[in-house]
Amino acid sequence: MDWFFVENVTQTYLITGENAHHITKSLRKSVGELLTLCDKNKVEHLCRIEKISPEGVLVQVVSASECLHEPTIDITLMAALTKGDKMEHVIQKSVELGVHRIVPVLTARCISRPDPKSAEKKRIRYQKIAEQAAMQSQRAIIPAVEDFTDLKTAALSLSSFEKSILFYEGGGAPLRSLLPESCRSLAIFTGPEGGFEESEVQLLTAHGAALATLGPRILRAETAPLAALSAILFHTRNLE
Repeated sequence: MDWFFVENVTQTYLITGENAHHITKSLRKSVGELLTLCDKNKVEHLCRIEKISPEGVLVQVVSASECLHEPTIDITLMAALTKGDKMEHVIQKSVELGVHRIVPVLTARCISRPDPKSAEKKRIRYQKIAEQAAMQSQRAIIPAVEDFTDLKTAALSLSSFEKSILFYEGGGAPLRSLLPESCRSLAIFTGPEGGFEESEVQLLTAHGAALATLGPRILRAETAPLAALSAILFHTRNLE
């Protein structure tokens, strides 16, 4: 079922703009076909197309129900910025898996170090990728991609989370020993190509982050966030 995000839905609703263009030009939907609109209150509305015109796509709500596609745990991914298009892959797949928020972090060994103008351009592109991934995976929300930040700023934010974990290539405790199934708010850190410097590990642990391992194998920078998210969702029973 094709999935779109809107602010609010009325019983008869006119879809306009980019969504309308996508429905008519890309999907080539016709009158009588169905689609789903998900609103800001996480309610999914099954709708039937009633009319297609230059003004937009007019739909009629057939049924509505709470969207139950979100994990029980809000995970903020603090991912070190990777080079090339690897970060785009991380964002797309982490949204599909169920991440709540993504914060690109500049660490000492990050190869990609965009200036503020380039960083904002990248962030806008990343947010669009997150939106498309949320539509494809039928999420109840579009996860936010935040402004690029430095590791110290990220560390200072950890007090707002129930738990924070640094997945460290240098070793750590098994995830199952660090994360209770009841956890509802979690920040996780994954490193860049080349990993974290020791001083960075000390900074994060000083602010409450626990060190965790993803096993004895060294994972690529774009693999670790997805492995970590999958493990967390499994451990908190969100893959059942």
